[in-house]
Amino acid sequence: MGDEVGGLDAHALEGQRANAEEVEAITAVSAFIMGRNMFGPGRGEWDESWKGWWGDDPPYHAPVFVLTHHPREPVQMQGGTTFTFVTDGIEPALAQAREAAGGGDVAIAGGASTVNQYLAAGAIDELRLHAVPVVLGVGERLFEGVGPVSLERVGVNATDLVTHVTYRIVP
Repeated sequence: MGDEVGGLDAHALEGQRANAEEVEAITAVSAFIMGRNMFGPGRGEWDESWKGWWGDDPPYHAPVFVLTHHPREPVQMQGGTTFTFVTDGIEPALAQAREAAGGGDVAIAGGASTVNQYLAAGAIDELRLHAVPVVLGVGERLFEGVGPVSLERVGVNATDLVTHVTYRIVP
């Protein structure tokens, strides 16, 4: 993917020491929710050989619930990551993630459409944005169709490759 979008992979992977605190904060949750586009490039029926962008040991090391319209059996990976595919909407996915988290935090891992759905539902209390100096030119817009959202910046961490901004959603 890096060559196709101007080195986006380099921005995500280089400078791991400089971003170690941010990576720890992102991955120190007990369960994740993501949209199908975040999990993989396919549309329609599943290519059962596809197991995500991350190889055999995804960075999550926790249960991950993937929103989709197409059923698929769970995929167990190394490191404690199991991808469970949820076909009945954002509320059931959140309920399953909360149960799996056992009182720990649940993170909405993206993409933009998934984040927008949870923002519109009032189910996000903290938003972490990661900006890299790469213009893709296409894609889904964050905050589209969400309505008014008040944000309070609570943290910023920047390197040459990425700027991480954390916001609290103000009720």
